[in-house]
Amino acid sequence: MPKKIVLNKTQEITGQNSKRIVSLYNRISEHIDRARQNIQRSIDTEMVKAYWLIGREIVEEEQNGKKRAKYGTFLLQELSERLTLKYGRGFGISTLRDIRQFYLSYSDISIHHAVRGESEIELSHNLGWVHYRALMRVHRPEARRFYEVETEKNHWSGRALERQIDSLLFDRLAKSRDKKGLMKLACKGQEINKPEDAIKEPLILEFLGLPESHRLVESKLEEAIINNLQNFLLELGKGFAFVARQKRLTLDGDHFYADLIFYHVILKCYVIIDIKSRKLSHADLGQIQLYVNYFDQKIRTENDNPTIGLILCTKKNDATVKYTLGDKAKQIFASKYQFHLPTEAELEAELKREINEIQNQLKED
Repeated sequence: MPKKIVLNKTQEITGQNSKRIVSLYNRISEHIDRARQNIQRSIDTEMVKAYWLIGREIVEEEQNGKKRAKYGTFLLQELSERLTLKYGRGFGISTLRDIRQFYLSYSDISIHHAVRGESEIELSHNLGWVHYRALMRVHRPEARRFYEVETEKNHWSGRALERQIDSLLFDRLAKSRDKKGLMKLACKGQEINKPEDAIKEPLILEFLGLPESHRLVESKLEEAIINNLQNFLLELGKGFAFVARQKRLTLDGDHFYADLIFYHVILKCYVIIDIKSRKLSHADLGQIQLYVNYFDQKIRTENDNPTIGLILCTKKNDATVKYTLGDKAKQIFASKYQFHLPTEAELEAELKREINEIQNQLKED
């Protein structure tokens, strides 16, 4: 038998005090960390305000110059040298150009300045200089406003915002919206009220680092997604939570395996994703429909909404999807994916293709 250890009174008190001190230390650390985060946010916000004011000073001085182009170059060079001498790094010519562009991009706002007595604008603590540098590259006001709203709502880092801009998220979500829907998207960001609101096309998977190859094995693609799950969730969009991989479904002794299972916390339903490294076929639609029916009957609870099925494929025919699914089209979707960032021209060509396909279907019907 192991020897029983008996603590004396002093040891018991010391042990209890140690636990209390650790608990006190943890609580104090939380206060300090929170204060430092708030201070950093405050510094970022004040620097953004300062950059706007500096940008305005530069623009107004340039406009007063007799030869703006030549004077502007001289002005930035002189300012850079003087500011660097006084404040150190951080005021190079490229940074001053960004600061000037920041004012030009957001010249319609006003920021409090004690000397000029202007009204103050409320700047979000979620938008720092790194965000505004990315936002300045977005020239369309409605798209820029969308990215501002989504950054605030989702607390995107500067890198995450840049990736969403580069992947043309606004344009992908705006593809199937009318003018009213487009303005709502720009002003309020992405709102998810029904299954189709959560689906975007194409899905951009450049972060997987895989080649555009028709010989890509589906298991390799699935493994790459799992290894980059955080980025994949970001690309899927808000509300998705990972549940399982290769979920086994058994029907009278026959086993089927659903590639990826997620739960959408906003729509309150399961989402089954099936991966195809080729063009979509009607057989693929039948398979995902089987998975959706199984989940609705065997796994879904009374608090869950109907299950969503999503097939990721390299190509698809919308007519095949329409006539295969029928009434199930509101639960099952097919989205193309690609391994490179899109261009606006590519998305525009894709939108025209979809419009032509829909018009042809209407003529046939």
